[in-house]
Amino acid sequence: MHTIIRPPSPASRTRPTEAANLHAFRQPNYDCRDQPDRVKLAVYVPGVEAAGIDIEARGPDLVITARKAHFVRVNWQSAHLESAQRDYQLRLRLGGGFDYAAMAAEVHDGVLTVNLPKRAPAFGETANPFKRVAA
Repeated sequence: MHTIIRPPSPASRTRPTEAANLHAFRQPNYDCRDQPDRVKLAVYVPGVEAAGIDIEARGPDLVITARKAHFVRVNWQSAHLESAQRDYQLRLRLGGGFDYAAMAAEVHDGVLTVNLPKRAPAFGETANPFKRVAA
């Protein structure tokens, strides 16, 4: 009797914690506006209060995690609401040209507004992001 052994699929190669982490959050809708002195980011997180929002900079990335208040109802019945009740997480690669320490954020009616000021160019740096590489 012959046995066919198939290589593991790419989905089974992920660690269980990574797979659970991917499905624990959903990405919120957002709007990013580039202004001369800052970037204004509007993230739509309905059902989230200010206490449930965590904003952190990880190198060139900005990670926003917004957790909803989960209530257990007395008359709870399964209605397949698991995907609608997931928390939000947004990861954006913005780069190193921002002053993350001077970031300001506020939430009002389910809209998180983040103002991220741009760094002033250091002495000798040009404000032009394009470099001349050939004459």
